[in-house]
Amino acid sequence: MFWQSQGGGPWGTGPRGGNPWGGGNRGNGGAQGPRGRGPQPPDFEELLRRGQDRFRRVLPGNFNTRTWIAIVVIAVVVLWLLNGFYTVAADEVGVVLRFGAYNRTTQPGLNYHLPGPIEKALTPSVTRVNRTEIGYRSAEGLATRGAATRQLPEEALMLTGDENIVDINFAVFWIIKDAKAYLFNIRRPDETVKSAAESAMREVIGETQIAQALAEGRGKIETDSHGLLQGILDAYGAGIEVTQVQLQRVDPPGPVIDAFRDVQRALADREKLRNQAEAYRNDIVPKARGAAAAIKQEAEAYRQEIIARSQGDANRFTSVYQAFKAAQDVTLQRLYLETMEEVLKNSNKVIIDKSAQGGSGVLPYLPLPALGGANGAASAPAQGNAPGSASGGSAPGQSSTLQSVAPAVPPLRGRQ
Repeated sequence: MFWQSQGGGPWGTGPRGGNPWGGGNRGNGGAQGPRGRGPQPPDFEELLRRGQDRFRRVLPGNFNTRTWIAIVVIAVVVLWLLNGFYTVAADEVGVVLRFGAYNRTTQPGLNYHLPGPIEKALTPSVTRVNRTEIGYRSAEGLATRGAATRQLPEEALMLTGDENIVDINFAVFWIIKDAKAYLFNIRRPDETVKSAAESAMREVIGETQIAQALAEGRGKIETDSHGLLQGILDAYGAGIEVTQVQLQRVDPPGPVIDAFRDVQRALADREKLRNQAEAYRNDIVPKARGAAAAIKQEAEAYRQEIIARSQGDANRFTSVYQAFKAAQDVTLQRLYLETMEEVLKNSNKVIIDKSAQGGSGVLPYLPLPALGGANGAASAPAQGNAPGSASGGSAPGQSSTLQSVAPAVPPLRGRQ
């Protein structure tokens, strides 16, 4: 080495030998004894001066101390300025702070800001979906189904609208909507989202019946909680958009879950029987109403028929009465003829001409019932005079043929 060529170590030979502490060749007796002068510390100023002299010899000339200081300063400034380059990923946005205050927002890619402590760049992810769990914590931060979870009763137990207690586990999924508001308007965003979500869920559950919370009302609970939570975060100016509120588990508390399930089964059986009774009622009542309506319509039709017939008879009687008042003789004759026509239309009739009656009072007799047949006139024998009649025959100029009514003629049937 170059100090070996100078006749000593890196500190030179010195007045006391070649070692750093001025010791000579101990083998030649030049070393001090135990009680003599010990090793001395090096002279740092002399060492620095010698190092600078040797460094100047290595480098070319015309470089003095000021030049070197300027080079060093320039190099430091260049390195400091190069430290301002930063990269924003595709799912991030850059937020540049100048002396701790918001200055500008940069887009994904290679960007530059003044190095610290003047400016500083933050790159939050604005597309990553963050997950906040309320009422439970997934093992090792995993949200997969079947993973072991740790229950937190102080967050999960909530009071329903009908004063029942329900155990609810749910998760909130959210993204950053405004990076500036997210970074500057709220502190500890995860805790803020968790507290706001728990408050919103408690308010919605406090207005919901436990039966709805355990069955068909879960969708409405998620929707209402989502809207209420988003309103709270917007009021805070958090710059967070809630994408989904998902109920993981809604159950009664553990100590009473068995009894509660028994009650729910009983309620389900009651509802089933009620539905069956309602179905039977819906089947029987319309039939009974239809039958009642049919009977009522038949009665109404009979009523209308009787009324119409009675009104017709009354009108006919009134018209006859009016005609009778106008012409009583003609009306009486017509009524007589119509009545006799009605009475005699279905009976056997025999017509006797009054001009055929004899002047002597003798009534000739003929078998009149036989005359009604097809062969009666040809086969009927001539009958003699009836008892009490004249034996000498009929009077001149009178017909000897006289019709009489048979004894077997049925009685006349009048109008009923």
